[in-house]
Amino acid sequence: MMGGLGGPRHLMEQETSKPKNIGATLARFGSYFRKYWVGFTLALLMIVVGTWTQVKTPELIGQAVDCYLLPNPTSCTYASVSADATAATRLDGLTGLVLLLVGLFVGGSILNGLAFYAMNWSGQRALRLIREDLFRQVHRLSLGFYTRNEAGNIMSRITNDTDTIQQAMGFALLNVLSGLLLVVWVMVKMIQADLYYALLSLSVVPLMAFATFYFSGQARKAFRRSRQEMGSVNAGLQESIAGAREVQAFNREDESIAQFMRTNAANRDANVRAASFTSALNPVLEALGYVAIAIVVVVGGLSVLRDQPLFGTTTISLGLIFAFLQYVQRFNQPIQQIAVMWTNVQSAIAGGERIFNLLDEQADIVDKPNAPELAPIKGKVEFLDATAEYTKGEPVLRGISFTAEPGQTIAIVGPTGAGKTTIINLIPRFYDVTGGAVKIDGVDVRDVTAASLRRQIGIVLQDSFLFSDTVMNNIRYGRLEASDDEVIAAAQLAAAHDFISRLPDGYQTVLGERGGGLSQGQRQLISIARAALASPRILILDEATSSVDTRTERLIQQAFDKLLEGRTSFVIAHRLSTIRNADQVLMLKAGEIIERGTHTELLALKGEYYDLYMSQFRREEEPQAA
Repeated sequence: MMGGLGGPRHLMEQETSKPKNIGATLARFGSYFRKYWVGFTLALLMIVVGTWTQVKTPELIGQAVDCYLLPNPTSCTYASVSADATAATRLDGLTGLVLLLVGLFVGGSILNGLAFYAMNWSGQRALRLIREDLFRQVHRLSLGFYTRNEAGNIMSRITNDTDTIQQAMGFALLNVLSGLLLVVWVMVKMIQADLYYALLSLSVVPLMAFATFYFSGQARKAFRRSRQEMGSVNAGLQESIAGAREVQAFNREDESIAQFMRTNAANRDANVRAASFTSALNPVLEALGYVAIAIVVVVGGLSVLRDQPLFGTTTISLGLIFAFLQYVQRFNQPIQQIAVMWTNVQSAIAGGERIFNLLDEQADIVDKPNAPELAPIKGKVEFLDATAEYTKGEPVLRGISFTAEPGQTIAIVGPTGAGKTTIINLIPRFYDVTGGAVKIDGVDVRDVTAASLRRQIGIVLQDSFLFSDTVMNNIRYGRLEASDDEVIAAAQLAAAHDFISRLPDGYQTVLGERGGGLSQGQRQLISIARAALASPRILILDEATSSVDTRTERLIQQAFDKLLEGRTSFVIAHRLSTIRNADQVLMLKAGEIIERGTHTELLALKGEYYDLYMSQFRREEEPQAA
């Protein structure tokens, strides 16, 4: 079906209408990590061991107090001391314990560093696969997709959104995973040490959880909106740069700046909202953390001072209070860290959702299952009652039927919006017909692979596109395996060799963006040379000589006489010279062929083509005759 069937499907609309599924997005990320599971697994193992070193530290600090500073044999698990132990004995034991604590600290730091490296190693490689899939998708999607979506918004997904994911895949993701593990492990250790004391110390956890989920959820929504607004900023910026000449020509700088300021302000507001929720979470969690510390000190201190058990349990020792203070600090720190880093992860998830929306976008033009390649063609093209529409219910072409025999030149003329470009877009299957068929050598173009079809079709458009590369490589784009001599021969055929030779580095001159530094006519000549090098059986020329002067046009016409020999060609033009010798002229109006025949035959009819000739083409006769 034609692109746009069923109405435009803008990516921005998809993002705001579809429900978000964090689990599905994380699962998609996991599919990219799967190939690098070794690095990811090593990172997880080192996180586990590094977290163990952090959990062990408070317990050892408590032992240091109970066993060596205030000897209490009943509270010593790792040491055998008595209340009357000498100071030297206690100092020796304390020194050994301190060295063990230092070793755990150093070892944990090294493990955390290695875990970060392993996680970053896996994440960067997974991100490379995502970028590659995105780039493949950009080339796989049909032209209709690009008429419905702004280039800047698409670029934002490949640049800004992947950058957001890159930031989260290393440090942020590592801290979230290690923080979650530390929180759970600390809770288990506290409960094992003293259940009631632990429950009192953790009584603020529900409040922390509520604050974390609320603020991070709001931040996630704000970050998603921020990503969308950044896409609008990029789209507006790209459009302004591409249309700089038009903006200046019509003196619309102020309007362009005002429009950019509006989209930029919307992006600012979204980021400020996200930052507001992010910054509000830290003070709330910090305050709740101090409440938890106060509970540990007050409850534990009362138990020690009164030398009474807590709720019927064993009496709390001073070392246990020190241990619980460490536990609570280790518990509060990762919660705050998770909250901060989780906003980055949320932003990455929002970016991932946008990326996966693009990856899930279905191409309008796809090959049939097991479609064969199109065999080398002779060039017979048939339109059999073909109809086409970009929007359902609004036909652009109605019942188009004609046959182009191999080697014939078909000229297509008509007013703007008549459907001329749509006809030539159906031949290489940039769009599909919604009724009827287009056949080449008797084969429906929908029954063969699009790649094999397009390999045998050459196209020269009115707005020729050149890459930021050498002139040689721009021409060689038509056939990558061509030799330098073949490239030069194609340039000579297109009457481009002379001006190319005058360039600073000849064929090795590097062109600017879209062929910057060349005139429109020179860019067109290089584009024609590129098509000539491809040596296609079918050639499509869309206003191919509209941007060159009369002298250059005559040179190109001579080149075309050689280039079109033996090839089926379709020419859209508003100049008489490009259609006068056509084997068949199709006069289109409102998506229908209203007249057909040779140039002479249509003039004799004195119909629509005759009126077009009298109003547009006749004035070209006199200069050419002179």
